[in-house]
Amino acid sequence: MAWHVVAPASSVPPGERLVAEVGGRKLVIFNLGGEFFGLFNRCPHQGGNLCEGRVTGLVEAGGPPGAYRYTRAGEILRCPWHGWEFDIRTGKSQCQPDKVRTPAYRAERLRGGELEPETLQAETVSVSVEDEYIVVEM
Repeated sequence: MAWHVVAPASSVPPGERLVAEVGGRKLVIFNLGGEFFGLFNRCPHQGGNLCEGRVTGLVEAGGPPGAYRYTRAGEILRCPWHGWEFDIRTGKSQCQPDKVRTPAYRAERLRGGELEPETLQAETVSVSVEDEYIVVEM
């Protein structure tokens, strides 16, 4: 893999994002409190532009019924097309399979080691800051 200079790190303040094209692919670079993370600009669900998504947090249940807490503010990206949510740090989907209804499809029983969880997450890219420039590895 090769490293590509994207932009000066100062051009993406904390809490902001930058859309860039590297090697013919669009990516979204996020600054989460001084740490940089990158996702390819494509939702794995139906291809929505993740760069247009809303950045939010998680509403989690906890304690007695009706008790909720808001966590991970600014770390979850919601696809603008259908609302699928992804962890900006890992690209993993925040979808809870037991609460989401989907059409019925043929299913197979597989052992845990045979599953491919990568198919349920947004593609990520390695991001670092070198001499005050954002650099991605692709």
